[in-house]
Amino acid sequence: MRDYIITVNSTVDTGKEWLEERNVPVIPLKYTIDGQEYTDMYGLSDKEFFQKLREGKMSVTSQINPEEAKEMLEPYVKEGKDVLHLAFSSALSGTCNSMKIAAEELQEEYPEAKVIVVDTLCACMGEAMLLYYALKQKEAGKTIEEVAQWAEENKLHVCHNVTVDDLFHLHRGGRVSKTAAVLGTMVKVKPIIHMDDNGALQVIGKERGRKKSLHKIVDMAVERSEGWDNEIIMITHGDCLEDAEYVAKLVREKMGIENVFIHNIGTVIGSHTGPGVVATFCMGNKR
Repeated sequence: MRDYIITVNSTVDTGKEWLEERNVPVIPLKYTIDGQEYTDMYGLSDKEFFQKLREGKMSVTSQINPEEAKEMLEPYVKEGKDVLHLAFSSALSGTCNSMKIAAEELQEEYPEAKVIVVDTLCACMGEAMLLYYALKQKEAGKTIEEVAQWAEENKLHVCHNVTVDDLFHLHRGGRVSKTAAVLGTMVKVKPIIHMDDNGALQVIGKERGRKKSLHKIVDMAVERSEGWDNEIIMITHGDCLEDAEYVAKLVREKMGIENVFIHNIGTVIGSHTGPGVVATFCMGNKR
């Protein structure tokens, strides 16, 4: 059996060090802010990026094109390795389609190789959650086909429980409708969002006040994870670590899970959520 690697897009938002420790190559998206183009995970620091957003600067993101995708994957195929790529949701970016085009071209040029792309229908640490368990499957000796099948069967069980300060950035990027964005302009009303089965963001409620919204995303994780054996809960935040740590405290109290991974949201996803976002990620049932 040929050796294989699992690759991801930078939108997993774990930080490059976490991926390097696990030997997971990252294929980064890019963004432009203040007239300068940067590479996600390798450009501005989180603090620098969110400070620019708070100053009113706009960040515009760009997807990976098929040529870039092929250029990044081909070296692994040339080494004699198969590739399983867990792609950023196709409902949020054309990156997944570019990855699939690159995979098809590589399969034609290297017929002995397997290059499999899974549309995770996830974003941010939802992708990271799927990656976390896929890596465990690989470590347990599962084949590339078995891990790909597991990811396909479980991707709709990754629960994204999100609250944002407002919906301006998501609306501007076309990620939520104008009607939904009105929620984000209401004083002290904090939108609650999840990822639907099509891999798109949906506003599913609102809470009055920040603390209530933070409690809500934990309560959603508690409810949706019932009956599931979650060994880790992931939390992301838009340069608001104190709020993320408060959510982690609630997770430990309400879910009894000590293994909580916190990381700042990345610059590409952060371009669309803005500062102040907090989200929990777990395995469970979305309804």
